[in-house]
Amino acid sequence: VGIELSSLATGLFWDYSLSSSHDKVKDKASGIVKKMLELASYLGVDTILVVPGAVDVFSKPEGEIVPYDIAYQHSLESLKECLDTAEKYKVNIGIENVWNKFLLSPLEMRDFIDKLGSDYLGAYFDVGNTLVTGYPEHWIRILGKRIKKVHIKDFKRAIGNVNGFCDLLEGDVNWAEVMKALREVGYNDYITAEILPPYSQHPEALIYNTFKSMDFILGR
Repeated sequence: VGIELSSLATGLFWDYSLSSSHDKVKDKASGIVKKMLELASYLGVDTILVVPGAVDVFSKPEGEIVPYDIAYQHSLESLKECLDTAEKYKVNIGIENVWNKFLLSPLEMRDFIDKLGSDYLGAYFDVGNTLVTGYPEHWIRILGKRIKKVHIKDFKRAIGNVNGFCDLLEGDVNWAEVMKALREVGYNDYITAEILPPYSQHPEALIYNTFKSMDFILGR
């Protein structure tokens, strides 16, 4: 149909974690990654978004709590198992920084990626997700060429929880610094808006408002 897709994602990793203490769950998660890589190759998509694991899932208080060191080791093992498939299909695995109490700093994510040692594994960097604990421009400069794709959203630090997500330009992201950092590291790929929450009325207005805000952010 002539539509180019920037990447491929799924919500399944919140139910099936690559870092789970349960082998069946972990194996299911690895299988999802491999299937996504296959589907992405058919669709002409060069990167899939993967949640690398979780110590816990904030939206599921009854869920599993995995000790940090165990989550780290299991995630490494699971992703390493998927690298041959990524190389076979020539599709990147982009691990996203999310609210999972895991890979909490850009230094840690950088070193985690480097331990896996594959050109087909990098970061799917989310600007707004860093605001609760840090600064996205720091993450960008530290991750550098490891960044495969970028999500943008905005966030209000004074709220400090999931209700802090807001429209672009309404929050505390320093967009001038973010764009400067992306240029410095030579990023030249998709920047995709992922906006929360949806509007309760006339939800289509979110598309227009986001598009206009991106014009200002990107200097178009």
